[in-house]
Amino acid sequence: MVLEAPHLPLIGKRLRQQASRDDRIKLGFMAVIGLYLVVALGAPLFVMLSKSLSTYRFELSAFEFQVSDETGANWGPVVRAADLNRELGAVTEAELSSNSDGRLAATKFFLDFKFRSPVHYRIRGTTDDAAFLVGSTLEKGTEWREYDSGTFRRVVLRPARALGFTNFTTYFSTPALAQSIYNSVLMAVISTVFTISIAFALAYGLTRSCMPLKGLFRGILTIPILVPSLLPGIALVYLFGNQGIFRDWLLGYSIYGPIGIVIGSIFFTLPHAFLIILTALSIADARHYEAAASLKASKWRTFTTVTVPGARFGIVSAAFVVFTLVITDFGLPKVIGGQYGMLAVDIYKQVIGQQNFEMGAVVSVILLVPAVLAFVVDRHMQKRQVALLSARAVPYTPKRNARADGLCFAFACLVSLFILGMIAMCQIAAVVKFWPYDLTLTSKNFAFDLMDGGGWAAYSNSIRLALLTALFGSVVVFAGAYMVEKADGFRLGRGVFHFLAMMPMAVPGMVLGLAYIFFFNNPANPLHPIYGTMAILVVSTVTHFYTVAHLTALTALKQMDPEFESVAASLKQPFHRLFFRVTVPVCLPAILNIAIYLFVNAMTTVSAVVFLYSTDTKLASVAVLNMDDAGDIAPAAAMGMMIFYTNVAAKLVHALIARGPLARTQAWR
Repeated sequence: MVLEAPHLPLIGKRLRQQASRDDRIKLGFMAVIGLYLVVALGAPLFVMLSKSLSTYRFELSAFEFQVSDETGANWGPVVRAADLNRELGAVTEAELSSNSDGRLAATKFFLDFKFRSPVHYRIRGTTDDAAFLVGSTLEKGTEWREYDSGTFRRVVLRPARALGFTNFTTYFSTPALAQSIYNSVLMAVISTVFTISIAFALAYGLTRSCMPLKGLFRGILTIPILVPSLLPGIALVYLFGNQGIFRDWLLGYSIYGPIGIVIGSIFFTLPHAFLIILTALSIADARHYEAAASLKASKWRTFTTVTVPGARFGIVSAAFVVFTLVITDFGLPKVIGGQYGMLAVDIYKQVIGQQNFEMGAVVSVILLVPAVLAFVVDRHMQKRQVALLSARAVPYTPKRNARADGLCFAFACLVSLFILGMIAMCQIAAVVKFWPYDLTLTSKNFAFDLMDGGGWAAYSNSIRLALLTALFGSVVVFAGAYMVEKADGFRLGRGVFHFLAMMPMAVPGMVLGLAYIFFFNNPANPLHPIYGTMAILVVSTVTHFYTVAHLTALTALKQMDPEFESVAASLKQPFHRLFFRVTVPVCLPAILNIAIYLFVNAMTTVSAVVFLYSTDTKLASVAVLNMDDAGDIAPAAAMGMMIFYTNVAAKLVHALIARGPLARTQAWR
């Protein structure tokens, strides 16, 4: 058999479709936003990792001295700092270990030093890397430098840097620090078990019963999302603290520690778990229940063989979300944790309290491990979940059962009472004069300008941050998701971009904030000028909450048929015209949801910004932390409630503003 020429296999270079102008523009946009993610996430984390491996030590053999007589003209022999220290014992072995900011006074090696003496001193390094400071001037190299006594007292040696795992060894050999790992995991596991159990019961009641007021309960259960995680800690102090209303209910146990952390964690993680499990239980196939009923299976057997397996992926996903939120949270254990060590608080103590940035980086790397593991397992489970969905599924409609409906209603009331009670306690704390001795109502707690923490300027800064984050974040996130979903070709680039977009979910806020210090506070970095400005707060906040917003945008874009792009291409319409006239109007609900999501989280976030604010950019959530630290708990509660009021108002404004545009752009639905 002979093949004709048109059917012969092609030999030579593989033919490629020529990229159009629109494709090149899309690739350019993807590259720009991808570069943003690399600079805002990848590079800071890499720098932080290298910082955790950095150790600093004063290498005395790297410095030499020479001392003159009182005439200043005749010089004595050259001596090494190491030899002087061996002879005098001026610096112990432990004192030679330092951090990146370590300083060692050169005068320590001269016991008879007097700064008004006519004696002159010379100093030089034995290597080119040996460095010392004269005041704030950095000197390096092997060249001799001569100083009089008055100047020599300002000479300090700088430590040399080395790479290794010494910091990790030090961390794990310190019992108090290593205990934090056990404490954090224990608190996360206990909180996850309680939260998932409560969230599942609530979601089950809303989807499998005919209990009344479902919409009201759904709204109440999402309230904790609107407040910073510090606020439940303050509420628990007023309820169960040393002067709390119900302190006797704890039977002698203290709320400051594990009990407070668990109760507070349940409060602020419950909405996240509830919404995920509610979604999982909402996708029930009524045919499975009909089959169980026809087989005369008991209700318990139906529950264990139909309901729970059908929602298992949602339960697992919610469990990992709660576990990650608890183990990485900083605000709650800082307010209510007492002396109970937690990893996120350790980072704060190492960086703010001890200025030990290397050890802070070590704790950050350790904190990344459980967060990354939870993220990877969750991604794996979600991929499997897609295969379980069936196009023939029949929506499940619950049947009335007075006893079951009553139980579900009572449980929802109990949990709602817990949530509203916590918020009400914060409200009371914000308006009473001096709890619990003088319960007179007052507005003085809102006089933030008289308190340490940032004043009303901090509150206005938070609103500015939230608005900028919502505006720029929505644009960047949606444009990035559009390039990933709708661009033709560039499969490798789109895969890398999607991976970068998913990474922020696995990076705790404290870790991101510390990584930003290392990366942006370096004067050699061209982006150093944004350090300490509102810009870096916006960048860190957008990056911190990028993943959920990215997934929201992708979900909306996947609902659009790819034929839109094909038809536009056949009509020779540029992609930007299709984007602004079709894609954006169709996806407007998702874009508005992204904007309000970023706004609310920017108002409440603490962990990602606590290392990055400056005097001019203090934030309301950080002010709550600072006022609580200073003992001004009532003003801290007042500022926390201001954040709550603002988020509620933003939600209402969002609903009102969105009504008109949505009515015009979503009429086709």
